[in-house]
Amino acid sequence: MPERIIALAKEVSNLANKQISEIQSVSRLTKILAMNALVESAHAGEFGKGFAIVAQEVSEISDRMSRISKEFSSNLGEKLKEIDTLGKTLVEQIRGGRLVDLAHNMIEIMDRNLYERSCDVRWWATDSAVVDVATEPEPEKKSYASQRLSVILGAYTVYLDIWILDCQGKVLASGRPQEFPEVAKQNLSNAAWFQEALNSNSGNDFSVADIEVASALNNRAVAIYASSIRAGGEATGKVIGVLGIFFDWEAQSQAIVDSVHLTKEEKDHSTALLVDSKFRIIASSKKTGVLTDKIPLKLELGSQGNYLNEKGEIVGFSRTPGYETYQGLGWYGVIVQEQKK
Repeated sequence: MPERIIALAKEVSNLANKQISEIQSVSRLTKILAMNALVESAHAGEFGKGFAIVAQEVSEISDRMSRISKEFSSNLGEKLKEIDTLGKTLVEQIRGGRLVDLAHNMIEIMDRNLYERSCDVRWWATDSAVVDVATEPEPEKKSYASQRLSVILGAYTVYLDIWILDCQGKVLASGRPQEFPEVAKQNLSNAAWFQEALNSNSGNDFSVADIEVASALNNRAVAIYASSIRAGGEATGKVIGVLGIFFDWEAQSQAIVDSVHLTKEEKDHSTALLVDSKFRIIASSKKTGVLTDKIPLKLELGSQGNYLNEKGEIVGFSRTPGYETYQGLGWYGVIVQEQKK
């Protein structure tokens, strides 16, 4: 572990300081003994001259030992400080690189998931029941379309609901009318995702909205994907409506941030986040700040990177790479990790 380098540097520093302190203590004691010897030799007169010479040499050796220990302490302190700095830098680089990899993997999994959503909405927009009710919104066809959507929802548990809308933004049919009765009263004519799908160039296009809370779906957080419904189910046919699918964002995104491969020890002081293009937190392993807080990222580092934030935490981030024909939404995977003291 890179932290061991820092720990060893501290252990060496403590040991060296202890030994230097003992050397200096011995040096001081030797100096005192030499001074006492000089005094006694003076009292002895002519008979103490030889002893005085030895005492003087011992005193000089003591002074030299003191100088050496002080120089050693100063030089060792500088080197140990450098080792500590290099160790912390190494920890930051290793930890940061690992967090970037984890963040990249997390956003890549999200992209693959949402790529499937973009495929689903374009495919289901060509379903005969969907096309029929958008062509002729009769009660029988609405009922059948609702049943058909219910079957789809039963098989694809990642969705909360599916709506078929006419060109005026009114809901013609939905997959769970009993569970979400307010859906039938909705008019989405002003919704950006509806207008984008309505004005798309072909049935091969899709629109998507930022994560939002859908009041008609019991205030659940959703990712909305939409595609135009076209005459005859043909990609180039006349637009006769819009299909909107509502991805159960909270449950599915939580599963992704919770599955990041952090060690048990790391999970205690790490937070995995999904962040949208406006740096708004849209998912968090700690379930805090979702759809309310933002996190600044140092984008000058590029599409991915790592750094220490103002709290001294290591931040690793990676921008969406996209998947297949899905270009992504400019989202980021982010891991924030506190450094252990």
